[in-house]
Parts: sequence; C-alpha cells; structure tokens
Amino acid sequence: MSEQDCIFCKIVRGEIPSRKVYEDNEILAFHDINPAAPVHFMIIPKKHIASLGDAREEDRDVLGRMMVMTGRLARQQGSTDGFRTVVNTGRVGRQDVYHLHVHVLGGDEPLPGMIHRSK
Repeated sequence: MSEQDCIFCKIVRGEIPSRKVYEDNEILAFHDINPAAPVHFMIIPKKHIASLGDAREEDRDVLGRMMVMTGRLARQQGSTDGFRTVVNTGRVGRQDVYHLHVHVLGGDEPLPGMIHRSK
C-alpha cells in the first residue's frame, strides 16, 4: 500500500477526520473508530512505516517517543490504573492497516479476556 492510499496517512494529512488525542511533528494519537475498551486510541508515526517489521534504525527515536507517550495519554484519557498496548504486525499478526500503529486500551475495569493473577 502506498502512502497516497494509506488511511492513516490520509488522517495525518487531514483528508479524513479523526478525534485527536495528541499531535506533534512526528506522532499522532487518535481514538479508534471501533473501540474495544472504554479507553481505546492509537498512536502512529506521521512517517509512513508499514509495520513494526519494517521499522529501521532511523525510526528508533520516534518509536521510543510513541511508547513513552502511552502512559501519559492513557491516564489523560481515563485509564488511571493501567492499560494494554497492542501492535499487530503483518498478516500472521492480524495487521489490518499497513501503517505502524500502537493500540492503547484501558479504562476503570480489567479488560475482557485478560488473565488476572492474584498477588
């Protein structure tokens, strides 16, 4: 898929509207249109990187910034007691949109399907 056809690149360019959570020169975070949790947004690099498997050494800083932002943004969105991050990669990893994205899921209660261990 080319950058011209990529739905997330179109969101970055403002051609498709999104409910933004955060934006700077390198990354964009926006709410998922089909949320799987009370808090569900995605963080993407503005640069088109097809998948985590396609990331290069030159992408290290932006990928690090994306991960560092997850906690702050999750708390701001109402996930104050933890969250889950998901990065689907490639066909086997069930990636639907071939633009690297990190799902951030959370809320006030444990997420369905998660294993809970007692302390």
